[in-house]
Amino acid sequence: MRPFLFLALGVALLAQPPQQTRPQASQQARPIELDQPIKVDVDVVSILASVRDKKGALIANLEKNDFTVLEDGKPQEIKYFTRESDLPLTIGLLVDVSGSQRNLIDIERNAASQFFSQVLRKKDEAFLIQFGEETELLQDYTNSTRLLSNGLNQLRVSSGVSGLHPGPVPTAGGPRGTVLYDAVYLAANDKLRTEVGRKVIVVITDGVDQGSRLTLNQAVEAAQKADAVIYSIDYSDPSAYGGYGMVFGGGGGEGYLRKISDETGGHVFKVDRKHSLDDIFKQLQDEMRSQYAIGYTPQNDTKDGSYRKLDIKLGNKDLKAQARKGYYAVKPESR
Repeated sequence: MRPFLFLALGVALLAQPPQQTRPQASQQARPIELDQPIKVDVDVVSILASVRDKKGALIANLEKNDFTVLEDGKPQEIKYFTRESDLPLTIGLLVDVSGSQRNLIDIERNAASQFFSQVLRKKDEAFLIQFGEETELLQDYTNSTRLLSNGLNQLRVSSGVSGLHPGPVPTAGGPRGTVLYDAVYLAANDKLRTEVGRKVIVVITDGVDQGSRLTLNQAVEAAQKADAVIYSIDYSDPSAYGGYGMVFGGGGGEGYLRKISDETGGHVFKVDRKHSLDDIFKQLQDEMRSQYAIGYTPQNDTKDGSYRKLDIKLGNKDLKAQARKGYYAVKPESR
């Protein structure tokens, strides 16, 4: 297994047009570079939305006319709508294997294996990434729960290092410990950006980022440009921080996970005494199978690269839609 050496594939990736078929699944680590986002024309805006009532229960029997889509405050005509739970799904599972998660990895491995066996259907695929001081692809796209379980069996601690020995990609004076934002960016930009259909990133972490080359906002932007929904599972081991919660100096925590998820239309689940990781995965499975796929052609067809704010309104005021907050009207590539 090779770690993600971040400067390996940039030129090759940018020189090749997007492929219509995926590479064969591999159990070897695949290097991916933190390159600049490749811009894609925006003609149809696609939105995945979940709807809950006041008690938090998922509502899965609504119709097109129950929804109103606003872009920058202006109503848009919904052209595509489906509430089928069998729409093809692509899942990227990102597992935090930094030192603070050492005691949780076995639990994560078993719960994630069970999750894949229950959620993946014939047209669905998934990939698996671990991140700590580096980011590593343990299993590329596959529909095989056996291959995904083999990848999960390869999860291992990747703890931080000091500034005197910063690892393969030096950081600016700080230690590398948990490159959460880099991992999210890589999953969104390099793995999901050219995919079609429903795209989901599931992140299991305590929310601490230490040593990423990219910022939280850059990770969120990459996910928005990839039309990927991020679900965060806040799972921490208090004993890893001496029983006092998060360490000082590391970025992260539930607030940062909430921003990543809320901005992309996802949700934060928290593992605690009342909710085991198995329980959380069951809730996540139910939510992903209760989504509405909504599409429209923007009235403002200017592709100026600007950020457009999205808002989903429901006719029933007792219901609330959970969807991404906006998208980028990206300029077409110059030829």
